[in-house]
Amino acid sequence: MVDGEHPAQDSGPVPYRPCIVIPFYRHEGAIAGTVERLKPFGLSCWIIDDGSGEPSRAVLHAIATREADWVHLSSHPKNRGKGEAVMTGCREARAAGFTHVVQIDADGQHDASDLPRLLSVSRAQPQALVTGIPVYDQSVPKARLYGRYLTHVLVWVHTLSLQIRDSMCGFRVYPVDTALAVWNQGQVGRRMEFDTEIMVRMFWRGVPVRSVPTRVTYPADGVSHFHMVRENLRLAWMHLRLLAGMCLRLPRLLWRRPA
Repeated sequence: MVDGEHPAQDSGPVPYRPCIVIPFYRHEGAIAGTVERLKPFGLSCWIIDDGSGEPSRAVLHAIATREADWVHLSSHPKNRGKGEAVMTGCREARAAGFTHVVQIDADGQHDASDLPRLLSVSRAQPQALVTGIPVYDQSVPKARLYGRYLTHVLVWVHTLSLQIRDSMCGFRVYPVDTALAVWNQGQVGRRMEFDTEIMVRMFWRGVPVRSVPTRVTYPADGVSHFHMVRENLRLAWMHLRLLAGMCLRLPRLLWRRPA
């Protein structure tokens, strides 16, 4: 095994307690709508403010006060990246006794009405990482749409598998203990590369990946924090790391491939 990895094992029936984690960074115009769409599902929710500052802080505190019975707010004093925000939420959720975390973006792209479908798959196979596969409408920027295909192909190379159909969707359900175990190895990128890298490394660990189609919309007034040059350099470095990791795991990955 590499880096202390081991295949995920079924240890028998365990309690299934899901909650929601929303990584947040300067989406003060969208977060109230996102929270409102999640409210009918009756799940506890952690919003992790990743160093947004004002005016986001005031908006978040108003939401947390108004929805105090189910929304919990935590803050990083400085921006530390989406991965750090999600994992802060996972740690707090685990400390509160939750077994699974639904990650959903703050900006309103994801269709919250698909949450029960993701949870249904996760509940049936609690060891799995369950992820959305985006079904886009006409609002998707073409550069984003076509650029995703390069990552899809590279991920198939990194895993020697087609099991991960989309590694970039931020609407997913993690088994908390496994996600934190992979994160604590210290090799997962903290920022835009997080979604893809943690999924590949969980797959390497033996975690099955299950996919559920979900609608994704890019709001006309949406705010993007994707810096074209900086983030693409991070993604390129991530793919180099994963390619090297694939080479180290090559015999085991080939052994896992179906005949």
